[in-house]
Parts: sequence; C-alpha cells; structure tokens
Amino acid sequence: MMRFNFIKNTALFIIIFLSCENIKSSNHEILVGANQLEIYLPKLKNKSIGIVANQTSVIFKKNAIISVDNYNHKKSYTHLVDSLIKRGVNIKKVFSPEHGYRGASDAGEYVSDNFDKKTGLPIVSLYGKNRIPNPETLKGLDIIIFDIQDIGTRFYTFISTLHYMMEACANLNIPMILLDRPNPNISYVDGPVLDMKYKSFVGMHPVPIVHGMTIGEFAKMINGEGWLEGKLKCDLTVVPVMNYSRKTAYSLPIKPSPNLPNDKAINLYPSLCLFEGTNVSIGRGTEMQFQIFGSPYLNTKNYKYKFIPISNFGAKNPKFKNKMCFGENLENNKYLSKVNLSWIINAYENTSDKSMFFNSFFTKLAGQIKLQHQIENGYSISEIKSSWEEKLILFKKNRSKYLIYH
Repeated sequence: MMRFNFIKNTALFIIIFLSCENIKSSNHEILVGANQLEIYLPKLKNKSIGIVANQTSVIFKKNAIISVDNYNHKKSYTHLVDSLIKRGVNIKKVFSPEHGYRGASDAGEYVSDNFDKKTGLPIVSLYGKNRIPNPETLKGLDIIIFDIQDIGTRFYTFISTLHYMMEACANLNIPMILLDRPNPNISYVDGPVLDMKYKSFVGMHPVPIVHGMTIGEFAKMINGEGWLEGKLKCDLTVVPVMNYSRKTAYSLPIKPSPNLPNDKAINLYPSLCLFEGTNVSIGRGTEMQFQIFGSPYLNTKNYKYKFIPISNFGAKNPKFKNKMCFGENLENNKYLSKVNLSWIINAYENTSDKSMFFNSFFTKLAGQIKLQHQIENGYSISEIKSSWEEKLILFKKNRSKYLIYH
C-alpha cells in the first residue's frame, strides 16, 4: 500500500511539474503576427514601406524562452525593421508612438523627429508636434505596417496612434498591414465606458477602461464602428496571432513602456493608472512602478509602506520627487481580473486634504465626470460598478463582431 501511494504521489508530482512547465513555456507555442513572414512578406515586394514601430516590434527566434521578467535581448529576437531590411524590403520611414522608437522617453514626454543610428532611416514622431500623421510624411508610401505591443487599456495611447494612422491611410488610400500581438489583459472587460464629451488622446473611443481586445481586434472595431472621421474605412489587413485564445496566459517579452517593468505592473496598471489623476504617486521614480502607490498626504497610521521617488530611467521628474510617500506595496497582490477601486477609494478617504486629491486629468482617465463624484459622495464599489453595467453589456455585444480569438 505504501509503495502504491509512493508511485501515485510520484506520478502526481510529475503531472503537476509538467503542467507548470507547460504554463511557463506557453509563449513557445504562440506565433505573433510579425513572425508570420510568409503571409505578409509577398505583399511588400517592390513597394515603398512605412512602419509604425517601437522597441516591442520584434520577430522572435525559434524556441526562445521569453518573458518581460527575464529575457535575453540578443538571443531571443531581432527587430522587425532590421529583419525586413535584411530581406530586401524597401523601408522608407519609421513612425514612432509615445516613448519613442526605442521606448526610452518618459510618459507624456515630447518626442522629436530623428534618424535611427543603426539603419539611417528617418523616424517620424507621432508623439511630438504632430500626433496626427502629416500627409506629407506619408507621401510616396505604398503600404503602412503597424506593429506595436499594446496592453488592452483605453488610456494606453498606442490605440490613439493606431486610430490616427488608420485615418491618414484611409484619406490617402494607403493599405495598412497590422501585425497582431497578444493582449496580457485580454481575460476581462471592466470599467466605465468613455463618454465622448471627454474624448482625448488618453481616451478616443466609447470603450471601457479594460476592453479585452488585441490591437488587431481593436483596429477592426475602429473600422467597423465608423469611428474614423467621416466614417472612413481603412484598407486593413490583420495578420493574427497563431495558437492563441482568450484563455492563453501571455508574459510580455519586452517592456511595453519604461514604467511597466514586469507582468505584475502590467496587470495592476488598469486599476492604478487612475491615481495619475490624483495627488498620489504610483511609483514612478522607483523600481516598483505600478506596483506601489503613496503620497505625503496619506494617513500614516493606515499606510505604513514608505518610498521616495527620485529621477530615474522613464521618470526624470516624478511626482513627489525626493519626498517621502506613505502608501501600500502591491507586489504580492493576487492576479486581478477586474478593475480594483478599493485602493483609490481608501486613499481618498485617508488623504489629509480631500479638495486637493483629484486633478483635471482624472476625468480624462475615467472617461466621464461621474466616477469622481461617486467617490467624493461615498458610493460603494458595488454601487459604482452597477452604474457601468448597462453600457458594458452593450459594449460586449457590439465587440463580439470583431473578435478574432475565442
């Protein structure tokens, strides 16, 4: 009997071990759009190409084990631009989003036009003097490739850059090929749907904070819902991710922006980003961005965790620079599958001067004025979330027409 139990337990251990290994290596089985050269490379032959790209626009090498927490830059992938040039593709220009082509600029930092030192290609910034592509910069281009890793939230500005590039392509009859990538926050949909009265570059579409779509699915929805100016339609081809579903866990191999250093920060981002519209820091200027929050004005009896933001990579002038902040460390928080409002509600209730808690940016991030009023008036989380429900149901129903992955 003891021998049987030993064999049974050993077998069980092996099954669990193998299961864990399969989960950790799930990125092995996924082929992002950029890796499927056989689909889009023939379309680029004898064409002049523009690429919307940043540091995440890469082709992964076969069998590379990759994650944002631990990756080998040189061995795991090559940049899409470098790969296409080696294959004789006639790339004329690179267009870069917020944070720049190499992903090194601060959030909100003005990014100038430049030249890539490695290839000599001109880099046209879409987060500088122009966020809408100037038609002159697209002159002579036959195809635009769009390949940027998104994280599935309304206020992450890459989808605004996508919108404006689709609009420019539609106006000039330039086809777009979008190389799709997984969404690490694809498993849920939550948050208030944007009231279009509060449309801005951090919220251009009537979608919730977490929309649960890949950037390819989102592009299809932009087209299908007539969200481009004048209800234009972009000539859009989406190269989908292979071996991917809405239940597939995916660890981002490269930081999508300077202040999202790991999987935990990416998961907490949809909930903690609302603090950007308050007098509370979310850890910019530390090594724990979007995993902690705090302020000099929070009640030190209830908030024991301490940190001091300093100037660092991705945050030259962080909120409360060189000042002690009191708050909470969330690095061991359970994986979120909803927008967590408890942190911002509790912080508001425990701040020393409530009149200084919110700033005008909060309404842009929330996509409506109502959420701030609800927090100020002591609404419960369930009351707040129930006020979103009707529009969320309608959004999910509408969204279903554009889903590629199931």
